[in-house]
Amino acid sequence: MSEPHKVQQEIQRLVEEVEKHNYRYYVLSEPTISDKEYDNLLRRLKKLEASYPEFKLPYSPTQRVGAKVEEGARTVTFTVKMLSLDNTYSVEELREWERRVRKVLGAEGVTYTAELKIDGVSASLTYEKGVFSVGATRGDGLTGEEVTHNFKTIPTIPLKLLKSEKYSTPELFEVRGEVYMNKVDFAALNKERKKRGDVLFANPRNATSGSIKLLDSTITAQRKLNCLVHSLGLISGAKTYQSHWEFLEAARALGLRVNHEHNRLCRNFEEVLDYCHEYQEKRNQIPYEVDGVVIKVNSLSQQRELGETLKSPRWAVAYKFPAQQATTTVEDISVQVGRTGVLTPVARLKPVQCAGVTISRATLHNFDEVERLNVKVGDRVLLERAGDVIPKIIKVVEHAKGGKVKHLKVPRKCPECGGKIAKLKEGAVAYRCINPSCPKQLECGLIHFASRTAMNIEGLGEAVVWQLLDKKIVRDLADIYFLRKEDLLSLEFFADKKAENLLKAIRQSKSLPLSRFIYALGIMNIGEKAAFLLAQRFHSLERLLKASGEELTHIHEIGEVSADSVRSFFSQEAARKLIEKFKKAGVNMVEPKKEGVGTKFAAKKFVFTGELTRWGRHEAAAMVKQSGGEVVLSVSKNTDFVVVGTNPGSKYDKAVQLSIKILNEQQFEEMLNA
Repeated sequence: MSEPHKVQQEIQRLVEEVEKHNYRYYVLSEPTISDKEYDNLLRRLKKLEASYPEFKLPYSPTQRVGAKVEEGARTVTFTVKMLSLDNTYSVEELREWERRVRKVLGAEGVTYTAELKIDGVSASLTYEKGVFSVGATRGDGLTGEEVTHNFKTIPTIPLKLLKSEKYSTPELFEVRGEVYMNKVDFAALNKERKKRGDVLFANPRNATSGSIKLLDSTITAQRKLNCLVHSLGLISGAKTYQSHWEFLEAARALGLRVNHEHNRLCRNFEEVLDYCHEYQEKRNQIPYEVDGVVIKVNSLSQQRELGETLKSPRWAVAYKFPAQQATTTVEDISVQVGRTGVLTPVARLKPVQCAGVTISRATLHNFDEVERLNVKVGDRVLLERAGDVIPKIIKVVEHAKGGKVKHLKVPRKCPECGGKIAKLKEGAVAYRCINPSCPKQLECGLIHFASRTAMNIEGLGEAVVWQLLDKKIVRDLADIYFLRKEDLLSLEFFADKKAENLLKAIRQSKSLPLSRFIYALGIMNIGEKAAFLLAQRFHSLERLLKASGEELTHIHEIGEVSADSVRSFFSQEAARKLIEKFKKAGVNMVEPKKEGVGTKFAAKKFVFTGELTRWGRHEAAAMVKQSGGEVVLSVSKNTDFVVVGTNPGSKYDKAVQLSIKILNEQQFEEMLNA
């Protein structure tokens, strides 16, 4: 055997041995060699790779520390959406979720898994033929930021899956997990930053988020990040699993780190509650931050039967531990106007630390809540982060004494425009400004209208909206479709290219489907899913405008409140005039009809890359599936078409390399309509 061949075999052996010890140390917590012995193995591997770089393997443990990467975030589009969880904050809310589950599944045969909810950063890990290929953050659930170079530095993320006697290695294996930092490592990091005079991180989650977005992965490697896998995203080329618990066991056998020590399979819901109570008491003993428990229906077939909403699975829920609390002083109370005109009292607080962050503002929700709390400026109040997220005043612990104490009253006029104030309806607690031309509503409405999940007008952010309103260039939502280049050039920081890009984004938004337009209008109680359901039912705005309340409430998941909101909005003369203005601008007012599954794309595999401007990611994927096609995550020789949006990633390069048919959005649309 030649010398180079012997070296190649030795490198292969060392890689496998080091990864085996990584698995025993990080996944099983059962090391079989000392740190010094491990370091000697790694040093030997580095030396051989330096002398024979041609034999360096892409999944070698020495590849965990990279170099600087080019600036500019690359995105990853998920074939299976990364959903967020609905939260519960009490045992009764948790029981209500269980009752809804049993209503669908029946009374018998439901088991659950209980897992700690780690307060970190959501992650997607993709393995192709067992090798780690793509790492991404959650982003908006459809598209995330690609941070593979930084995830490779995390020792608890294997660069290559292990062989398992029981579970075969999938051709494609996408799993979801949480990247986090242990409390002790966070404290050490902040101590070091304080010595250097750097700004301190507020909490471990912020430190984790900042670390995985660094351009220099050598710095990320020093941050001592960890990763625990908790969910299956996508699997192909291997036998799928029957239960979530089986997936967790398979993931662990393949070398992925799961929370084996704390995960629990619960035979009934009482065991779930016992787990929640147990870890609510033990949360401070866990070496990392946890803010609750995630409960999942264990059977994957039952999960499919329960289904999901647009944003959350019905088969899983998060039980959030009681929030941490703090006391502080109310320095002022003001009233804010939102995009739907609702007036919300907001307390400005003397800054205080609560649950790892500094809080200086808290919502008082509505004027009835202000009266119930009897809170006034100068009072000392008990504060909590409801669900460890939203700052909320719980009660007054000490009323202010002496002097002029300010008590908030319901304003007679809108604090922003001076318009008339009214209750939403008889018996409601919320007040709103009913002036459709209220500038604050318009400001918030424009920002929402241009957002990614609405009309996706890139470049129309807060700063631009403020200037357009301040200069009175825009007076309603439809005015953006009549903007001229010279209007934009009159704004700060606008040059030819930036103006052209914004005008292009505005033009492209005109062709989005009706569902996006309905959502963009900002109708109260109408979110993304409700907008999609309305568009699928009526297919044109003209038909929706004529719909009766009875027709609206007959739509599954559209209740009386949502139906009333739709009818109230479109009954306004100002809204009707606005719609006519949109029509004059050429904005699309129809939704493609969703018919039975066709055969146009039968057996054809599609990959999407880059940012789509004509549809949302889920809409494009749904259209492919509706025509009999399949949407896959990665490009291979078996891929038939790659649909390319703006800023395409490495999938585009691979498609070119493999001579796969590439379609732009217009060509894809032509295929759909052919």
